[in-house]
Amino acid sequence: MSAFETRLAELGVTLPDAPAPAANYVPYVQVGDLVHVSGQISMKDGAFLTGKLGDVMTAEEGAKAARSCAIALLAQVKAACGGDLDRLQRVVKLVGFVNSTSDFGDQPKVINGASDFMVEALGDAGRHARSAVSAASLPFGVAVEIEGIFQIK
Repeated sequence: MSAFETRLAELGVTLPDAPAPAANYVPYVQVGDLVHVSGQISMKDGAFLTGKLGDVMTAEEGAKAARSCAIALLAQVKAACGGDLDRLQRVVKLVGFVNSTSDFGDQPKVINGASDFMVEALGDAGRHARSAVSAASLPFGVAVEIEGIFQIK
């Protein structure tokens, strides 16, 4: 078990199998030492975590949805690393999309669920650049979608 996976286990997190893409794209692309991971959507217990922030979901609920996206991102990175998560050097950037009403302004609080998880799980390697934006809707009605760029060795 990798050092990162040991830390995840301490947090009570087991990485799932990397989710398969839902359409005509690949889950990640490696260019040099960077892995670009396609958007991962909010899931819980194998089901879509749906809802619109500012309507039926709070920022705190959205942060939990964002955390689920972060776990899926790490599962994709593990797959890109041939199963060896210790090849991960750092999270470079996350871009988070929040399914929210036009007057909802707490997108950063929602995406903090992913950012905070990355730092909690990976330490300094989890610190990253980030964008958090509103979306009028997301695929399957999910609450959050996050894509990421990761540096590996």
